[in-house]
Amino acid sequence: MSAQEHSRFFDLADDFFQQYTHNGQVKYAEIQQNPKALNELLAVAKKTRIPLENEAEFKAFWINAYNLATINGIVQEYPVASPMEIEGFFDKRVHSLGGKSLTLDEVEHEVLFGNFPEEARFHFVLVCAAKGCPPLLSRAYLPETLEQQLQSQTEKALNDPSFVRVQGDRVLFSEIMKWYKDDFTRGGGSLIEYVNQFRKTPVPAGREVGFFEYDWGLNGG
Repeated sequence: MSAQEHSRFFDLADDFFQQYTHNGQVKYAEIQQNPKALNELLAVAKKTRIPLENEAEFKAFWINAYNLATINGIVQEYPVASPMEIEGFFDKRVHSLGGKSLTLDEVEHEVLFGNFPEEARFHFVLVCAAKGCPPLLSRAYLPETLEQQLQSQTEKALNDPSFVRVQGDRVLFSEIMKWYKDDFTRGGGSLIEYVNQFRKTPVPAGREVGFFEYDWGLNGG
């Protein structure tokens, strides 16, 4: 596939996210009523093959592909109140992306973290259709802006009380930080040390760490 065709994927994805997402919410009903843009985009994503050595382009493609496949998975079953209502949503349902047939879990754990295990910021840009997820960006992730977008979305999440809450002598984290603790503490650091890299107001050291329940309600309608 040519560079021009790769560019077409990113252009279409950017247009789609701008049109169908707002303030982190996805317009699932609207997409379901008029699925042409999503279907065209998924057809391009199915054929797009980006080599691993094109690192920024590879990462950006697969982040967008995950988010688009997630949206499509909800649209296929809409109306639903949560992705957890759909059996095998993450680990059984297969999507045709990048010349492969993959589940969402495989895109996340094998394609992205399997190749870039040190990039914990992926957790703040992969959006699993739930309110407890980071808010979906109303733009595509693009190779030339990927580093800035990863940094910005991570900072946005970790300065938001939906991810980090300091309460007296305790700090409560989203359960994402519990489920993927090893990703955030790679190299021997603590969760507090990880989030403080991105916080405007650092969490004081020595706080007792806890977690609050993840909200699996649908991130849109």
